[in-house]
Amino acid sequence: MNTGLVLRRRAVSLRLSPASVLLGSVTWALALAVAAVSLTLGDYPMSLSEVAATLTGNGTLISYDVVVRNRLPRALVALGVGAALAISGGIFQRLARNPLVSPDVIGINAGASAGAVVTITVVGAGAGTVAGGALAGAAIAALLVYAIAHRNGFSGYRLVLVGIGVTALLSSAASFLLTRADRNEAFQAAIWLVGTVAGRTWVHVATVAGALAMLAPVVLAPVVLALSRQLRLLELGDDLARTLAGRVQLGRALLLAAGVGLAALATAAAGPIAFVALVAPQIVRRLLAERTAGLVPASGAGALVVVGADLVTRRLFSPYELPAGVITALVGAPVLLYLLVRANRIGAGG
Repeated sequence: MNTGLVLRRRAVSLRLSPASVLLGSVTWALALAVAAVSLTLGDYPMSLSEVAATLTGNGTLISYDVVVRNRLPRALVALGVGAALAISGGIFQRLARNPLVSPDVIGINAGASAGAVVTITVVGAGAGTVAGGALAGAAIAALLVYAIAHRNGFSGYRLVLVGIGVTALLSSAASFLLTRADRNEAFQAAIWLVGTVAGRTWVHVATVAGALAMLAPVVLAPVVLALSRQLRLLELGDDLARTLAGRVQLGRALLLAAGVGLAALATAAAGPIAFVALVAPQIVRRLLAERTAGLVPASGAGALVVVGADLVTRRLFSPYELPAGVITALVGAPVLLYLLVRANRIGAGG
């Protein structure tokens, strides 16, 4: 028997289970706590009380410069990128009914990376144009994967195989551009391609992380919530979903657009931080002991993964800092191997 709160408005319904609400609250509380701790770390160490005083306008000029101008943008980008990638991964995994499908596996992140590299190395663009290039690249990659993989419905494994090919193609294109670029531009793009939140400024917050904070909840999230019923129906298969809902293609297209937009904005903000979109929904899925992961708890898990990875790189390797993408790749690669072994053992997508 299903329990929980069901919100209805006309044809739209949203089911909120107590376990999902609790897990979402816990993951977001932990992510915010880790972000608060990250504000105290650096060459100029501070206490949490000093950080709080600075954020409320009672700090010194030095503390203001350290916290507000340097550390806070980094923390905000980490939280926003993690949440966006996790929601995007949750959407793709539920649409394909396969835990292996995520933006970084099926080529969406590779497309965003290629688009961003083009703007960095060819156009010589700033943060705002990089975001536009990433969106364009992600959209091209999504259309390419959709056109090749779609045949009488979606197959999770077909998406993965096509995505691997598209990823290889776009990654090769990005590598070629790096070999032809100016040394400084190539160095900047190479660091960005690893995936990092270091060095984020309020320019990134205003042009990219600001877009994540406003566009995702205000535009993309309502699309996801409004189509939550269609998402649940699409998980049953195209034939049954078409019988019960009718407008299957429109619902899928809008959900895919939301997932692509979130992944592209996240990649534009911090580069292709690997495996967050794959791992975060799977963490939530197993904690909730449900076949699918709730998008809100997954967003909290994604935010926690990225901000936690950034904190780990700053603490374990001090005074040097590794990109957060290195840590997420170290954690995510074994998870991907586990999912592959599990899917092969049971002969299904997970």
